Amino acid sequence: MNKTVTQIKPEQVPSDVMIEVKDLTKVYRLGTVEVPALCGVSFQIKRGEVVSIMGASGSGKSTLMNILGCLDLPTSGEYYFSGENIEGKNDDDLAHIRNQKIGFVFQQFNLLPRINVLRNVELALFYSNGNGGKTWKDTRKRAEEVLGSVGLTDRMHHRPTELSGGQQQRVAVARALVNEPDLLLADEPTGNLDSHTGAEIMHLLLDLNKQRNLTLVIVTHDPNIAAQTQRVIHLRDGEIVKE
Repeated sequence: MNKTVTQIKPEQVPSDVMIEVKDLTKVYRLGTVEVPALCGVSFQIKRGEVVSIMGASGSGKSTLMNILGCLDLPTSGEYYFSGENIEGKNDDDLAHIRNQKIGFVFQQFNLLPRINVLRNVELALFYSNGNGGKTWKDTRKRAEEVLGSVGLTDRMHHRPTELSGGQQQRVAVARALVNEPDLLLADEPTGNLDSHTGAEIMHLLLDLNKQRNLTLVIVTHDPNIAAQTQRVIHLRDGEIVKE
């Protein structure tokens, strides 16, 4: 499993490349047993590209998504995000990248049920950068703008429990976009939705990609979702079998 990795200097990563991974491996240790999750994965994703990651359960999709989102580090190999080497980053560095440059959308909406939609999005902005010197009015205006961009102007004062599944996922998308990330990672974003609502969410994500040149990476089991992306990375047993 261990491979010789050719060192990639930051200046060698083209400026149009958002993600560069080289010979990534991830091994989980359960007592004395080693369980390989990724086995030498290499690929690039360009800025503004829409890419899906497909594979059966246990193929390594979630592990790869966690590494791309700086939620976890590989056992070996290299990961460059916007030309920046992730190796050696401490927890604070990784948190800064996640908070400022990456948005996350999950299958479970993960909204706070006791506060309204607007407050859910405002809190995401506050927690990620402590308001960044913005006033309360600035924070509210930004949250209102992003909710408007996903078609929820008339629902922002409702609680999540008062919304449909599709509307809740739109709130989750708005929350992910509020800090104007460079990369949006969507893990089964249509998994809890019916086919019609799922199609609406996918249409929304693709529109955001076009409007903002937002790099979009989607983990999905659904070949219909994958078919709408520009490229599909197929994983099997921790390896890329087709791209």
